[in-house]
Amino acid sequence: MLVLSSPSGAGKTTVARRLLDGDDNLIMSVSVTTRPARSEEKEGRDYSFTDEETFHQMVAEGALLEHARVFDHYYGTPRGPVGEALSAGRDVLFDIDWQGTQQVMENAPEDLVTVFILPPSTVELEKRLKGRAQDSDEVVRRRMSKAADEMSHYTDYNYIIVNREIDESVASVQAILVAERRRRERLVGLHDFVERMREGR
Repeated sequence: MLVLSSPSGAGKTTVARRLLDGDDNLIMSVSVTTRPARSEEKEGRDYSFTDEETFHQMVAEGALLEHARVFDHYYGTPRGPVGEALSAGRDVLFDIDWQGTQQVMENAPEDLVTVFILPPSTVELEKRLKGRAQDSDEVVRRRMSKAADEMSHYTDYNYIIVNREIDESVASVQAILVAERRRRERLVGLHDFVERMREGR
């Protein structure tokens, strides 16, 4: 499981999409949310959109690996599809905040890699949020005030990337992914492979 987190507007969604486009073994964990879909978002690809009653029922049934309330809406990661993908040998990418990351660490600490993406400056972060033209000035202000708290949790993550330039940031996460896949404990069948070579087979 590869987790990407960042303050809103720092670039994690763009990095995630680029990673998915370039890696057939990596799939996106599709979160469920109670917020309305944005114009460019598709059901089942970006999010599964649901109502609050259904969301709370999923929480009560233990069907979510993590969940949080963010800006008046609920978000969560369905447990089932993640487990199925991992069992099939796929890597699963999470685009979640620090609250969700802490819950994943508690619920599934094994085989987890976490990356926090920082903006190059608060000025640049505000510029990116306004440039998206998706949110009102009030929402941008709220996101900026929340960003300071979000960034304070960088110490909880394995890796930190400052997103000055998108190609460089994507390449950095790709390098992390390659290195983590090469960890001895993740190489299924390695012991048998080495033993066969030792025996001259």
